Amino acid sequence: MRGRARLNWAPPREWVSDSGFMAVLVTILAVVVALLALVVAGLLRSHAEILRSLHGLGIAPDPPDAPSRPAGTAVPRAETRPALTIVGVTPSGDAVSIAVVGTGRSTLVAFLTSTCTMCAEFWSAFSDAARYPVPGDARVVVVTKGDEAESSTRLRTVAPADVPVVMSSTAWDAYAAGFAPYFAYVDGPSGQIVGEGMAATWDDLVKMLERALADAGISAS
Repeated sequence: MRGRARLNWAPPREWVSDSGFMAVLVTILAVVVALLALVVAGLLRSHAEILRSLHGLGIAPDPPDAPSRPAGTAVPRAETRPALTIVGVTPSGDAVSIAVVGTGRSTLVAFLTSTCTMCAEFWSAFSDAARYPVPGDARVVVVTKGDEAESSTRLRTVAPADVPVVMSSTAWDAYAAGFAPYFAYVDGPSGQIVGEGMAATWDDLVKMLERALADAGISAS
């Protein structure tokens, strides 16, 4: 018999080219990046919700590069700064301009909102001046945001009868009042803001003002 030639056959080995491997790697990286993007988006949404909740309470956090300040402490400043006339409208819609510079009496400018939880104590205190006197015998002027951010109807229900209430977002910007409740004490004769900051309670406010007046050499009685 004629001998048969044997062929050594083996199945081809599977292999992946360099271009195929890179395509798989790019796909995996794309999936990972997409997942990270979803996580970051979720964190940003949560952060935005927290900020909206704080603003609903009338509180705005300090900028990232600003030092934190406990409630009831004056904003640290190297020197005083001039105050500005407060211009806006009343909750009834009447135009109003209140001078706080060059007057014989100092003014406590209180930046409040009608919805801020901490502001409620101050609305009540300003309605009873005999029980809650302001240090330095200062008069009180309450400033709220303009009608684009504040309800004049709600303000008329909380505004004290004997305290001027001015709706003016411009004044908030001019006095750099980024949150509520915020206060600026204006020395009438000099027209300078000698103390300012946030106070969570009436006692906090009084202590803050007494320290500011003492530093400025003004009698608190």
